[in-house]
Amino acid sequence: MLEVPEVVRTKAITSGATAWLDELPSLVAALETDWGITVGAPYPDPTEAYVAAVELDDGTPAVLKLCIPRSLDAARREIVTLRLAGGDGCVTLLRDDVARGALLLERLGPSMADLGLPLELRTTILVDAAVRVWRPAPDAGLPTGADKADWLARFVTSEWEVLDRPCSEAAVAHALACAERRGAAHDDERAVLVHGDLHQWNALQAGAGFKLVDPDGLRAEPEYDLGVLLREDPDTPDVLRARCAGLAERTGLDATAIWEWGVVERVATGLVGEQIGLQPVGRQMLAAADAIAAG
Repeated sequence: MLEVPEVVRTKAITSGATAWLDELPSLVAALETDWGITVGAPYPDPTEAYVAAVELDDGTPAVLKLCIPRSLDAARREIVTLRLAGGDGCVTLLRDDVARGALLLERLGPSMADLGLPLELRTTILVDAAVRVWRPAPDAGLPTGADKADWLARFVTSEWEVLDRPCSEAAVAHALACAERRGAAHDDERAVLVHGDLHQWNALQAGAGFKLVDPDGLRAEPEYDLGVLLREDPDTPDVLRARCAGLAERTGLDATAIWEWGVVERVATGLVGEQIGLQPVGRQMLAAADAIAAG
């Protein structure tokens, strides 16, 4: 019987992908035959996909990722982003099948989170990796920052009610106002390819450095990636403001845009944590959002 981590199972069910769960064993078996791979045990940490260690026929270690079908066509976006990045800053894509939501990836080492790197060092590494990904991608067919802002606003509005209002009304109102401003600020001329989910669990050791995995690719202002980074490591509003200013100074980007993306991403990701039982992350993010809105 195929072992599916509980968080992945819960995410699939809440996304309405129960048929995908039922078909997962046969999908894995078919890919073993089609791609000449032997699938091993799944990784326990992913939340949006079934991810397992594999070996190619020649013994090369790799990773199989099967994305949960969900909104915004996540598998296609990830494949497009990795193709555009071409291994520069991101994991190398070995094979893919958009229709089956399947990716075969180079196998990397442990994540920054597993290694316990200090905040300042991992911030430097993550920002440097993101900068390598940022590039014009006008014809990539990816959603824009305006699309993402609209999606985030709709998600926050609906899930806050569904989850019985796990954070303050002020935090939600603040997030929605920030999403509206970031959506209105989208500029196709300035938009670049962004990773879309920049944090320490998505940075894996690659030789002497690190590569990013699990991109949620967009064409957006680069501040979006830094807003996602800012939502991590919930802290007091003053500390987060200082961290935001440091990110802006490090990159020459706009501190207000970084802050506003961080506000809406913190609430949205906190709600996801509540939705799929990813704790204490969900509670911590929403508590930080409450404190920011109250200030």
